[in-house]
Amino acid sequence: MQAHPVPWPLPPEDRAASPYTGWSRAHWEATADGLLAAVDRHASPGRGLILLPGRHSWSGARSDGLEGYARTFLLAAFRIAGAAGDDPHGILEQYADGLAAGTRTPGRDDAESWPLPAACGQAWVEAASIALGLRLTKPWLWNRLDDDVRQRVSAWLSGVLGEPPVNNNWWLFPLTVGGFLADAGVQEEASRAAIQRGLERIEGWYVGGGWYTDGPERSFDHYNGWALHLYPVLHAHLSGDADLLSHYGNRLCTFLDGYTRLFGADGAPLHQGRSLTYRFATTAALWAGALTGHTPLPAGTTRRIASGSLRYFLDRGAAADNGLLSAGWHGPYEPIVQGYSGTASPYWASKAFVGLLLPADHPEWTQPERPAPAETADAVTTLPGPGWLVQSTAADGLVRLHNHGSHGQALPPDRDDPLYARLAYSTHTGPTTPGAEPDNHFGLLVQDADGKEQLTRRGPHTPLGSGPGWAASAHRPLLGDTVLPGVGVTSVTLARGAVEVRIHRVVGAPPGSAVRQSGWATNSHMVSELRPLHGFDREVTSVAAGSTAYTDRCHMPVVTGTVDAGETGGLFVCLARLAGEATAEPLDADVRTEGGAGIRIAWPEGDVQHVVLDRDGVTVTVPAEEGSAGH
Repeated sequence: MQAHPVPWPLPPEDRAASPYTGWSRAHWEATADGLLAAVDRHASPGRGLILLPGRHSWSGARSDGLEGYARTFLLAAFRIAGAAGDDPHGILEQYADGLAAGTRTPGRDDAESWPLPAACGQAWVEAASIALGLRLTKPWLWNRLDDDVRQRVSAWLSGVLGEPPVNNNWWLFPLTVGGFLADAGVQEEASRAAIQRGLERIEGWYVGGGWYTDGPERSFDHYNGWALHLYPVLHAHLSGDADLLSHYGNRLCTFLDGYTRLFGADGAPLHQGRSLTYRFATTAALWAGALTGHTPLPAGTTRRIASGSLRYFLDRGAAADNGLLSAGWHGPYEPIVQGYSGTASPYWASKAFVGLLLPADHPEWTQPERPAPAETADAVTTLPGPGWLVQSTAADGLVRLHNHGSHGQALPPDRDDPLYARLAYSTHTGPTTPGAEPDNHFGLLVQDADGKEQLTRRGPHTPLGSGPGWAASAHRPLLGDTVLPGVGVTSVTLARGAVEVRIHRVVGAPPGSAVRQSGWATNSHMVSELRPLHGFDREVTSVAAGSTAYTDRCHMPVVTGTVDAGETGGLFVCLARLAGEATAEPLDADVRTEGGAGIRIAWPEGDVQHVVLDRDGVTVTVPAEEGSAGH
């Protein structure tokens, strides 16, 4: 791949200290400086708003201008605080002007004023970035503001100390604002109450293994790292509260043990979940672990993953020629941009620069880069909290995630979110867009009220357990917003090397019901395979599936089958594989049915697994002489 030129000056690569990426702390500083310089020309005359060009969010242009100010101010705060206040370009003075202008007449419809949190929900989000930035730069910015400006800013921030309008990670915005205001001696009782409420709320969402669900739904995604871990850990760190940091830091360390496996060898993070336009913000939790000493990674590994991710996006055009971050993935890509995202939303990526808070002589900056987990050896890792099975292969550096537990936030009842509902995701493929043929999907083909054949959707799914090398879930197929009466699907994925065994048991569907399984949606540079083994027809067809975040045109293998009346009539098994390049190794495993709900899998290496899908759930075992594979 020919790298897209980065639109700001960079120092020479340092392949001695950074053999994998060539990037050092100086490259991160230069990138922060370049990003800040690019947005400067879009500031309002008084610098209260930074309104970038592009499509506005559903909150409107004024909210987007506040977002531009807040998110880039956080980047400036990491940059200046990491330099112990050294600010040769006067960046903090510019943002100080913005604080004064934005809060002079808040709520007014003019060129500078910030929207009031009571009238603009998005202001709650941006208040957290402003408060964290002020907390980080307090000696050089807050302490030097005029008293009347401090009072106005405090009054504006105090508007988010109550109960947030959204019941998910938004509870951490009052926590973050309260942390700063308490430190500044402003409304200390209300501030500490906001902190306590936030911590209590996320405690109920903790599912173990370092993972939180983002709200009451089973929503597992990158918000675990860049919000649900980042805000409490930074608050504890900045407060100097050793007990609080031990509690949340230990959780972060446990989280990172699995989360670091979600980055490909080229630095690409897993393409799953909402707000993917935040891109390299995916590395913020890694840096927080290094900053606080709560990381399972040896020195040099965090920098390798984080620099790899930063380079991954910049080398692929995430920053346009004008230096602005686009809304999308590599470059602009509208299908993954949610309605709440505005022109400055991509600057949530500023959180990746929390690593600059580590001093220049910290081992994470000085030790040579070490390989990422995806580069060291093939691995299959179970993450029971979110119900995920993570599969990586060192030869091509790909990471695949098999999803048996995350179905995202509540949506309109007649559709699935492609970023949560698929059976599998990876670091090198994206789901097809709404309305296109769904990739990595198993469904029934049924007639709708107009007599047209439609593919059922997955909808919410329930984890049924996991163990070494496997994970399972169940769902009730839906046609539009209607559950198919009496029909259920149990699904199991087993993985070994680059090979997947996908098993589905359909119950309650009448004989003759048609089913359809799709594989990975790829371009011509990737290999996606399906091999039917039981229940499916022998023919594998290649289906055009439109665009993804990785390619304008993609295709995917598809197999179909029919529910028969026999004992195993509702059982469907196939092999699947996603690879970075063609391989001479056959896509192979010996799979045999055992009764109506049992399957015996003999892998080419000689290992044998027995899978049973029955009314009590899913059981996966191996012969006694080979030990247990979990159940």
